[in-house]
Amino acid sequence: MPLLSRWFIRTGLLYLVVALTTSLVQALAPSRTTIAWPTYLHLLVVGWLTQLIFGVAYWMFPRYQSGAAFWFERLGWICYGCLNVGLLLRVVAESGPESSWRAESFIVSALLQLIAGWAFVVTTWPRVRGR
Repeated sequence: MPLLSRWFIRTGLLYLVVALTTSLVQALAPSRTTIAWPTYLHLLVVGWLTQLIFGVAYWMFPRYQSGAAFWFERLGWICYGCLNVGLLLRVVAESGPESSWRAESFIVSALLQLIAGWAFVVTTWPRVRGR
């Protein structure tokens, strides 16, 4: 299994534990929690499910045969970094107090996650081929 796949899958499992713990905290003390429902869903869907899908897809699709494999692997790491930084930025912005930087943080978070999505598509597209 490639190192990038292991990092995607392990990070995804970590987000699963964080999301389920957040859900438990919200259920036990709903008035004292500061993490909102959309943040919980992002932790679960983007943090766990998307990273699991990205990791398994990177692992299962055929390997590159050309000399461009190095650049595609670098792009995969950029995807990993942008996805996680964007998700963590969203969690911090949403759970923090109202401030002037909050709206900008959501925009930067969304852009980082969009870049991660496109990086995954660019990395995976050439690997999808017929027999």
